[in-house]
Amino acid sequence: MPSEKEWLTFAKWGEKYGDIVSVSILGRRLVIINSIQVAISILDKKSSIYSDRPVVGMGGELVGWKNSIIFMPYGVRFRNGRRLAHQLFGKGVTMKQFLPMLELETRRSLKRIFIRPEGLSEHIRKTAGAIILQISYGYVIQEDNDPFVELAERTMNQFSLATASGGFFANLIPTYWFPGAGFKRTAREWASTLNDFVEKPHNYVKKEMAAGQARRSLASSQLEREMTAEEDLTVASIYAFFKAMLLYPDVQAKAQAEIDAAIGDDRLPRFDDRERLPYVNALALEVVRWHTVGPVGLPHCAIQDDVQFGYFIPKGSLVYANIWKMLHNPAVYDQPFEFKPERFIRTEGREPEFDPCKLAFGFGRRICPADASIFISCAMALSVFTISKYSENGVTFEPDTEHTAGTISHPTPFKCSIKARSEKASRLINEERFD
Repeated sequence: MPSEKEWLTFAKWGEKYGDIVSVSILGRRLVIINSIQVAISILDKKSSIYSDRPVVGMGGELVGWKNSIIFMPYGVRFRNGRRLAHQLFGKGVTMKQFLPMLELETRRSLKRIFIRPEGLSEHIRKTAGAIILQISYGYVIQEDNDPFVELAERTMNQFSLATASGGFFANLIPTYWFPGAGFKRTAREWASTLNDFVEKPHNYVKKEMAAGQARRSLASSQLEREMTAEEDLTVASIYAFFKAMLLYPDVQAKAQAEIDAAIGDDRLPRFDDRERLPYVNALALEVVRWHTVGPVGLPHCAIQDDVQFGYFIPKGSLVYANIWKMLHNPAVYDQPFEFKPERFIRTEGREPEFDPCKLAFGFGRRICPADASIFISCAMALSVFTISKYSENGVTFEPDTEHTAGTISHPTPFKCSIKARSEKASRLINEERFD
Protein backbone atom coordinates (compact mmCIF):
# COMPACT_ATOMS: atom_id res chain seq x y z
CA MET A 1 0.00 0.00 0.00
CA PRO A 2 1.60 3.34 -1.01
CA SER A 3 2.20 5.68 1.93
CA GLU A 4 1.14 8.84 0.06
CA LYS A 5 -0.48 9.97 -3.20
CA GLU A 6 -1.92 6.50 -3.50
CA TRP A 7 -4.17 7.61 -6.37
CA LEU A 8 -1.14 7.67 -8.69
CA THR A 9 -0.22 4.09 -7.79
CA PHE A 10 -3.87 3.01 -8.07
CA ALA A 11 -4.00 4.54 -11.56
CA LYS A 12 -0.91 2.57 -12.64
CA TRP A 13 -2.46 -0.62 -11.28
CA GLY A 14 -5.63 0.16 -13.23
CA GLU A 15 -3.72 0.63 -16.47
CA LYS A 16 -2.02 -2.74 -15.92
CA TYR A 17 -4.82 -4.86 -14.43
CA GLY A 18 -8.11 -3.18 -15.39
CA ASP A 19 -10.87 -0.97 -13.97
CA ILE A 20 -11.29 -3.13 -10.84
CA VAL A 21 -8.17 -4.05 -8.87
CA SER A 22 -8.21 -6.24 -5.76
CA VAL A 23 -5.42 -6.20 -3.16
CA SER A 24 -5.12 -8.16 0.10
CA ILE A 25 -3.23 -6.66 3.06
CA LEU A 26 -2.86 -9.03 6.03
CA GLY A 27 -6.21 -10.58 5.17
CA ARG A 28 -8.01 -7.26 4.57
CA ARG A 29 -9.46 -7.03 1.05
CA LEU A 30 -9.13 -3.70 -0.78
CA VAL A 31 -11.05 -3.13 -4.01
CA ILE A 32 -9.91 -0.18 -6.12
CA ILE A 33 -12.15 1.26 -8.85
CA ASN A 34 -10.59 3.29 -11.65
CA SER A 35 -13.52 3.96 -14.01
CA ILE A 36 -16.66 6.09 -13.84
CA GLN A 37 -18.91 3.34 -15.21
CA VAL A 38 -17.80 0.81 -12.61
CA ALA A 39 -17.93 3.34 -9.77
CA ILE A 40 -21.49 4.40 -10.58
CA SER A 41 -22.62 0.78 -10.96
CA ILE A 42 -21.18 -0.21 -7.59
CA LEU A 43 -21.21 2.87 -5.35
CA ASP A 44 -24.25 4.67 -6.73
CA LYS A 45 -26.70 2.13 -8.15
CA LYS A 46 -25.92 -0.39 -5.38
CA SER A 47 -25.37 2.17 -2.64
CA SER A 48 -27.53 0.18 -0.19
CA ILE A 49 -24.71 -2.40 -0.15
CA TYR A 50 -21.75 -0.01 -0.31
CA SER A 51 -22.80 3.02 1.79
CA ASP A 52 -21.29 1.63 4.97
CA ARG A 53 -17.95 2.85 6.32
CA PRO A 54 -15.23 0.60 7.71
CA VAL A 55 -13.67 1.08 11.12
CA VAL A 56 -10.92 3.63 10.43
CA GLY A 57 -8.41 3.07 13.20
CA MET A 58 -6.50 6.34 13.29
CA GLY A 59 -9.00 8.92 12.06
CA GLY A 60 -12.21 7.26 13.21
CA GLU A 61 -11.52 5.34 16.40
CA LEU A 62 -8.46 7.04 17.92
CA VAL A 63 -9.01 10.66 16.89
CA GLY A 64 -12.81 10.55 17.13
CA TRP A 65 -14.21 11.23 13.67
CA LYS A 66 -16.28 8.04 13.99
CA ASN A 67 -19.00 10.17 15.59
CA SER A 68 -19.47 12.27 12.44
CA ILE A 69 -21.83 11.44 9.58
CA ILE A 70 -18.96 10.90 7.15
CA PHE A 71 -17.78 7.86 9.16
CA MET A 72 -21.09 6.77 10.63
CA PRO A 73 -22.17 3.18 9.85
CA TYR A 74 -25.06 2.97 7.40
CA GLY A 75 -28.34 2.73 9.27
CA VAL A 76 -31.22 4.72 10.72
CA ARG A 77 -29.02 7.27 12.48
CA PHE A 78 -26.97 7.85 9.33
CA ARG A 79 -30.06 8.18 7.12
CA ASN A 80 -31.65 10.70 9.47
CA GLY A 81 -28.48 12.76 9.64
CA ARG A 82 -27.95 12.64 5.91
CA ARG A 83 -31.55 13.69 5.28
CA LEU A 84 -30.99 16.73 7.48
CA ALA A 85 -27.75 17.51 5.66
CA HIS A 86 -29.48 17.49 2.28
CA GLN A 87 -32.26 19.70 3.65
CA LEU A 88 -29.66 22.21 4.82
CA PHE A 89 -27.07 22.06 2.05
CA GLY A 90 -28.96 20.75 -0.94
CA LYS A 91 -30.94 22.88 -3.38
CA GLY A 92 -33.89 23.42 -1.05
CA VAL A 93 -35.15 26.52 0.68
CA THR A 94 -33.01 26.11 3.80
CA MET A 95 -29.72 26.43 1.93
CA LYS A 96 -30.79 29.80 0.55
CA GLN A 97 -30.71 31.38 3.97
CA PHE A 98 -26.94 30.83 4.10
CA LEU A 99 -26.23 32.39 0.69
CA PRO A 100 -26.12 36.04 1.89
CA MET A 101 -23.59 35.01 4.52
CA LEU A 102 -21.47 33.20 1.91
CA GLU A 103 -21.54 36.31 -0.28
CA LEU A 104 -20.61 38.54 2.67
CA GLU A 105 -17.67 36.40 3.75
CA THR A 106 -16.45 36.14 0.16
CA ARG A 107 -16.53 39.95 -0.19
CA ARG A 108 -14.52 40.23 3.01
CA SER A 109 -12.06 37.71 1.63
CA LEU A 110 -11.55 39.90 -1.46
CA LYS A 111 -10.57 42.82 0.74
CA ARG A 112 -8.11 40.72 2.76
CA ILE A 113 -6.50 39.46 -0.45
CA PHE A 114 -6.35 42.99 -1.90
CA ILE A 115 -4.66 44.38 1.22
CA ARG A 116 -2.13 41.53 1.55
CA PRO A 117 -2.06 39.28 -1.54
CA GLU A 118 0.99 37.36 -0.32
CA GLY A 119 -1.25 35.86 2.37
CA LEU A 120 -3.62 34.26 -0.18
CA SER A 121 -3.70 30.78 1.36
CA GLU A 122 -4.20 32.21 4.84
CA HIS A 123 -7.08 34.40 3.65
CA ILE A 124 -8.84 31.50 1.93
CA ARG A 125 -8.59 29.41 5.08
CA LYS A 126 -9.80 32.28 7.24
CA THR A 127 -12.87 32.70 5.06
CA ALA A 128 -13.52 28.96 5.20
CA GLY A 129 -13.24 29.04 8.98
CA ALA A 130 -15.63 31.98 9.18
CA ILE A 131 -18.20 30.12 7.07
CA ILE A 132 -17.86 26.91 9.09
CA LEU A 133 -18.28 28.73 12.38
CA GLN A 134 -21.30 30.75 11.26
CA ILE A 135 -23.17 27.81 9.76
CA SER A 136 -22.21 25.37 12.50
CA TYR A 137 -22.48 27.62 15.54
CA GLY A 138 -23.79 31.04 14.52
CA TYR A 139 -20.42 32.48 15.53
CA VAL A 140 -19.12 35.62 13.77
CA ILE A 141 -15.32 35.71 13.79
CA GLN A 142 -13.08 38.47 15.06
CA GLU A 143 -11.04 39.96 12.24
CA ASP A 144 -7.73 39.56 14.08
CA ASN A 145 -6.43 36.59 16.07
CA ASP A 146 -9.73 34.74 16.35
CA PRO A 147 -9.10 31.61 18.47
CA PHE A 148 -11.83 29.54 16.80
CA VAL A 149 -10.48 30.19 13.29
CA GLU A 150 -7.06 28.83 14.25
CA LEU A 151 -8.73 25.84 15.90
CA ALA A 152 -10.85 25.14 12.79
CA GLU A 153 -7.79 25.26 10.53
CA ARG A 154 -5.83 22.91 12.78
CA THR A 155 -8.77 20.50 12.88
CA MET A 156 -9.09 20.48 9.07
CA ASN A 157 -5.37 19.77 8.59
CA GLN A 158 -5.41 16.93 11.11
CA PHE A 159 -8.54 15.40 9.58
CA SER A 160 -6.85 15.12 6.19
CA LEU A 161 -3.76 13.47 7.67
CA ALA A 162 -5.59 11.19 10.11
CA THR A 163 -7.95 9.71 7.53
CA ALA A 164 -5.51 9.22 4.62
CA SER A 165 -5.69 5.61 3.47
CA GLY A 166 -1.93 5.15 3.21
CA GLY A 167 -0.83 7.60 5.88
CA PHE A 168 -1.41 5.38 8.93
CA PHE A 169 -1.43 1.59 8.81
CA ALA A 170 -3.98 1.71 11.62
CA ASN A 171 -6.54 2.93 9.09
CA LEU A 172 -6.35 -0.47 7.40
CA ILE A 173 -5.58 -2.84 10.27
CA PRO A 174 -7.26 -2.85 13.73
CA THR A 175 -5.24 -0.79 16.17
CA TYR A 176 -5.07 -3.45 18.85
CA TRP A 177 -2.62 -5.35 16.62
CA PHE A 178 -0.03 -2.72 17.48
CA PRO A 179 0.17 -2.26 21.27
CA GLY A 180 2.26 0.76 22.20
CA ALA A 181 2.43 2.05 18.62
CA GLY A 182 3.91 5.56 18.44
CA PHE A 183 1.07 6.99 16.37
CA LYS A 184 -1.24 6.70 19.38
CA ARG A 185 0.46 9.71 20.96
CA THR A 186 -0.32 11.72 17.84
CA ALA A 187 -3.88 10.40 17.91
CA ARG A 188 -4.37 11.63 21.49
CA GLU A 189 -3.18 15.11 20.52
CA TRP A 190 -5.47 15.24 17.48
CA ALA A 191 -8.40 13.87 19.48
CA SER A 192 -7.90 16.72 21.93
CA THR A 193 -7.99 19.21 19.04
CA LEU A 194 -11.21 17.72 17.67
CA ASN A 195 -12.80 17.73 21.10
CA ASP A 196 -11.86 21.40 21.56
CA PHE A 197 -13.31 22.24 18.14
CA VAL A 198 -16.64 20.70 19.11
CA GLU A 199 -16.86 21.68 22.77
CA LYS A 200 -15.56 25.25 22.83
CA PRO A 201 -17.93 26.60 20.16
CA HIS A 202 -20.76 24.63 21.79
CA ASN A 203 -20.08 26.43 25.04
CA TYR A 204 -20.24 29.71 23.13
CA VAL A 205 -23.67 28.73 21.75
CA LYS A 206 -24.93 27.85 25.22
CA LYS A 207 -23.95 31.29 26.49
CA GLU A 208 -25.63 32.98 23.53
CA MET A 209 -28.79 30.95 24.09
CA ALA A 210 -28.83 31.88 27.76
CA ALA A 211 -28.60 35.54 26.75
CA GLY A 212 -31.28 35.12 24.08
CA GLN A 213 -28.84 36.07 21.31
CA ALA A 214 -28.16 32.72 19.59
CA ARG A 215 -28.20 32.70 15.78
CA ARG A 216 -29.57 29.79 13.74
CA SER A 217 -26.89 27.10 13.43
CA LEU A 218 -26.20 23.36 13.30
CA ALA A 219 -24.92 23.12 16.85
CA SER A 220 -27.79 20.86 17.92
CA SER A 221 -27.08 18.31 15.16
CA GLN A 222 -24.28 15.95 14.13
CA LEU A 223 -23.43 18.06 11.09
CA GLU A 224 -20.83 20.47 12.44
CA ARG A 225 -18.03 17.88 12.14
CA GLU A 226 -19.02 17.09 8.58
CA MET A 227 -18.91 20.79 7.73
CA THR A 228 -15.28 20.87 8.88
CA ALA A 229 -14.31 18.20 6.34
CA GLU A 230 -16.43 19.57 3.50
CA GLU A 231 -15.20 23.13 3.93
CA ASP A 232 -11.59 21.97 3.51
CA LEU A 233 -12.62 20.72 0.07
CA THR A 234 -13.64 24.29 -0.71
CA VAL A 235 -10.35 25.70 0.61
CA ALA A 236 -8.33 23.42 -1.68
CA SER A 237 -10.55 24.17 -4.69
CA ILE A 238 -10.39 27.96 -4.32
CA TYR A 239 -6.62 27.85 -3.90
CA ALA A 240 -6.47 25.70 -7.06
CA PHE A 241 -8.59 28.31 -8.88
CA PHE A 242 -5.97 31.00 -8.27
CA LYS A 243 -3.19 28.70 -9.50
CA ALA A 244 -5.20 27.85 -12.62
CA MET A 245 -5.64 31.53 -13.43
CA LEU A 246 -1.85 32.00 -13.35
CA LEU A 247 -1.37 29.15 -15.76
CA TYR A 248 -4.30 29.95 -18.09
CA PRO A 249 -4.60 33.76 -18.52
CA ASP A 250 -6.76 33.33 -21.64
CA VAL A 251 -9.38 31.51 -19.55
CA GLN A 252 -9.28 34.32 -16.99
CA ALA A 253 -9.78 36.97 -19.68
CA LYS A 254 -12.70 35.11 -21.26
CA ALA A 255 -14.47 34.71 -17.89
CA GLN A 256 -13.94 38.39 -17.08
CA ALA A 257 -15.38 39.40 -20.44
CA GLU A 258 -18.50 37.37 -19.69
CA ILE A 259 -18.89 39.00 -16.26
CA ASP A 260 -18.42 42.48 -17.73
CA ALA A 261 -21.02 41.85 -20.45
CA ALA A 262 -23.61 40.21 -18.19
CA ILE A 263 -23.23 42.25 -15.00
CA GLY A 264 -21.05 45.27 -15.71
CA ASP A 265 -18.50 46.74 -13.35
CA ASP A 266 -20.77 48.57 -10.91
CA ARG A 267 -21.30 45.63 -8.56
CA LEU A 268 -19.99 42.19 -7.65
CA PRO A 269 -21.57 38.96 -8.94
CA ARG A 270 -24.19 37.27 -6.78
CA PHE A 271 -25.60 33.76 -6.60
CA ASP A 272 -28.66 34.80 -8.58
CA ASP A 273 -26.35 35.71 -11.50
CA ARG A 274 -25.26 32.12 -11.97
CA GLU A 275 -27.50 31.33 -14.94
CA ARG A 276 -26.24 34.47 -16.68
CA LEU A 277 -22.62 33.34 -16.33
CA PRO A 278 -22.37 29.95 -18.08
CA TYR A 279 -18.63 30.22 -18.76
CA VAL A 280 -17.83 31.20 -15.16
CA ASN A 281 -20.02 28.35 -13.95
CA ALA A 282 -18.13 26.00 -16.30
CA LEU A 283 -14.86 27.41 -14.97
CA ALA A 284 -15.90 26.51 -11.42
CA LEU A 285 -16.70 22.97 -12.60
CA GLU A 286 -13.31 22.75 -14.29
CA VAL A 287 -11.61 23.77 -11.03
CA VAL A 288 -13.31 20.81 -9.36
CA ARG A 289 -12.17 18.45 -12.13
CA TRP A 290 -8.68 19.80 -12.82
CA HIS A 291 -7.53 19.72 -9.21
CA THR A 292 -9.14 16.71 -7.56
CA VAL A 293 -9.38 17.69 -3.90
CA GLY A 294 -10.43 14.23 -2.72
CA PRO A 295 -8.38 11.96 -4.99
CA VAL A 296 -9.63 8.70 -3.48
CA GLY A 297 -12.02 10.04 -0.86
CA LEU A 298 -12.93 7.89 2.11
CA PRO A 299 -13.37 4.12 1.81
CA HIS A 300 -16.74 2.45 1.47
CA CYS A 301 -17.41 -0.96 3.00
CA ALA A 302 -19.40 -3.84 1.48
CA ILE A 303 -22.07 -5.01 3.95
CA GLN A 304 -22.62 -8.29 2.08
CA ASP A 305 -21.03 -10.47 -0.59
CA ASP A 306 -21.52 -9.15 -4.11
CA VAL A 307 -20.51 -9.88 -7.70
CA GLN A 308 -19.75 -6.98 -10.04
CA PHE A 309 -18.48 -7.20 -13.63
CA GLY A 310 -17.49 -10.81 -13.02
CA TYR A 311 -15.54 -10.02 -9.84
CA PHE A 312 -16.48 -11.41 -6.43
CA ILE A 313 -16.42 -8.71 -3.72
CA PRO A 314 -16.62 -10.33 -0.27
CA LYS A 315 -18.44 -8.80 2.67
CA GLY A 316 -16.22 -6.40 4.61
CA SER A 317 -14.13 -5.38 1.59
CA LEU A 318 -12.84 -1.80 1.59
CA VAL A 319 -13.84 -0.13 -1.67
CA TYR A 320 -11.87 2.89 -2.89
CA ALA A 321 -12.90 5.04 -5.84
CA ASN A 322 -9.86 6.52 -7.60
CA ILE A 323 -11.63 9.79 -8.35
CA TRP A 324 -8.42 11.43 -9.55
CA LYS A 325 -8.03 8.84 -12.31
CA MET A 326 -11.69 9.12 -13.32
CA LEU A 327 -11.47 12.91 -13.64
CA HIS A 328 -8.26 12.67 -15.68
CA ASN A 329 -9.26 9.84 -18.00
CA PRO A 330 -8.62 10.85 -21.65
CA ALA A 331 -11.44 8.54 -22.74
CA VAL A 332 -13.86 10.78 -20.80
CA TYR A 333 -12.21 14.22 -20.87
CA ASP A 334 -10.48 15.75 -23.86
CA GLN A 335 -6.93 16.76 -22.88
CA PRO A 336 -7.60 15.98 -19.21
CA PHE A 337 -4.50 17.71 -17.85
CA GLU A 338 -5.42 21.01 -19.51
CA PHE A 339 -7.76 23.58 -17.92
CA LYS A 340 -10.66 23.90 -20.41
CA PRO A 341 -13.98 25.25 -19.00
CA GLU A 342 -15.65 25.02 -22.41
CA ARG A 343 -15.73 21.23 -22.03
CA PHE A 344 -18.81 21.73 -19.81
CA ILE A 345 -20.74 23.99 -22.21
CA ARG A 346 -23.19 22.48 -24.67
CA THR A 347 -22.64 23.60 -28.26
CA GLU A 348 -24.14 22.55 -31.57
CA GLY A 349 -23.00 19.02 -32.24
CA ARG A 350 -21.24 18.60 -28.89
CA GLU A 351 -22.57 17.56 -25.50
CA PRO A 352 -20.90 18.70 -22.27
CA GLU A 353 -18.36 16.33 -20.80
CA PHE A 354 -19.19 14.38 -17.63
CA ASP A 355 -20.12 16.60 -14.65
CA PRO A 356 -17.21 16.29 -12.16
CA CYS A 357 -19.42 17.15 -9.17
CA LYS A 358 -21.03 13.73 -9.58
CA LEU A 359 -17.65 12.24 -8.66
CA ALA A 360 -15.62 14.79 -6.75
CA PHE A 361 -17.87 15.05 -3.70
CA GLY A 362 -18.77 11.39 -3.26
CA PHE A 363 -21.10 8.67 -4.49
CA GLY A 364 -24.57 7.35 -3.83
CA ARG A 365 -25.99 8.00 -0.40
CA ARG A 366 -22.95 10.02 0.63
CA ILE A 367 -23.02 12.74 -2.05
CA CYS A 368 -21.71 16.02 -0.52
CA PRO A 369 -22.75 19.11 -2.49
CA ALA A 370 -20.11 21.84 -2.02
CA ASP A 371 -20.05 23.98 -5.15
CA ALA A 372 -21.75 27.17 -3.90
CA SER A 373 -18.65 28.64 -2.25
CA ILE A 374 -16.46 27.65 -5.19
CA PHE A 375 -18.70 29.40 -7.74
CA ILE A 376 -19.13 32.65 -5.81
CA SER A 377 -15.43 32.84 -4.94
CA CYS A 378 -14.42 32.37 -8.58
CA ALA A 379 -17.01 34.85 -9.87
CA MET A 380 -16.25 37.60 -7.37
CA ALA A 381 -12.47 37.26 -7.67
CA LEU A 382 -12.61 37.35 -11.47
CA SER A 383 -14.83 40.44 -11.44
CA VAL A 384 -12.31 42.61 -9.55
CA PHE A 385 -8.85 41.00 -9.73
CA THR A 386 -6.18 40.48 -12.34
CA ILE A 387 -4.34 37.33 -11.30
CA SER A 388 -0.91 36.83 -12.84
CA LYS A 389 2.49 35.27 -12.30
CA TYR A 390 4.67 36.85 -9.62
CA SER A 391 7.86 38.61 -10.68
CA GLU A 392 10.68 39.92 -8.52
CA ASN A 393 13.95 41.53 -9.68
CA GLY A 394 13.17 40.57 -13.25
CA VAL A 395 12.57 36.92 -12.37
CA THR A 396 9.12 35.42 -13.00
CA PHE A 397 8.10 32.57 -10.71
CA GLU A 398 6.56 29.67 -12.63
CA PRO A 399 3.98 27.70 -10.61
CA ASP A 400 3.91 23.92 -10.82
CA THR A 401 0.82 21.71 -10.97
CA GLU A 402 1.79 19.48 -8.05
CA HIS A 403 -0.49 18.67 -5.12
CA THR A 404 -0.11 17.55 -1.52
CA ALA A 405 -0.83 14.11 -0.09
CA GLY A 406 -3.74 13.37 2.27
CA THR A 407 -7.46 12.64 2.18
CA ILE A 408 -7.92 16.22 1.00
CA SER A 409 -5.25 17.29 -1.48
CA HIS A 410 -4.21 20.93 -1.82
CA PRO A 411 -2.16 22.59 -4.55
CA THR A 412 1.46 23.04 -3.53
CA PRO A 413 2.24 26.62 -2.39
CA PHE A 414 2.89 29.23 -5.07
CA LYS A 415 3.51 32.96 -5.43
CA CYS A 416 1.22 35.15 -7.49
CA SER A 417 0.41 38.76 -8.28
CA ILE A 418 -3.14 39.87 -7.45
CA LYS A 419 -4.16 43.41 -8.35
CA ALA A 420 -7.42 45.30 -8.81
CA ARG A 421 -8.58 45.35 -12.45
CA SER A 422 -9.46 49.04 -12.29
CA GLU A 423 -10.08 51.98 -9.97
CA LYS A 424 -13.75 51.06 -9.91
CA ALA A 425 -12.86 47.49 -8.92
CA SER A 426 -10.66 48.86 -6.15
CA ARG A 427 -13.57 50.92 -4.80
CA LEU A 428 -15.89 47.89 -4.89
CA ILE A 429 -13.38 45.88 -2.86
CA ASN A 430 -12.84 48.62 -0.30
CA GLU A 431 -16.56 49.19 0.26
CA GLU A 432 -16.64 46.06 2.41
CA ARG A 433 -16.27 46.50 6.17
CA PHE A 434 -15.10 43.97 8.75
CA ASP A 435 -17.31 45.19 11.61
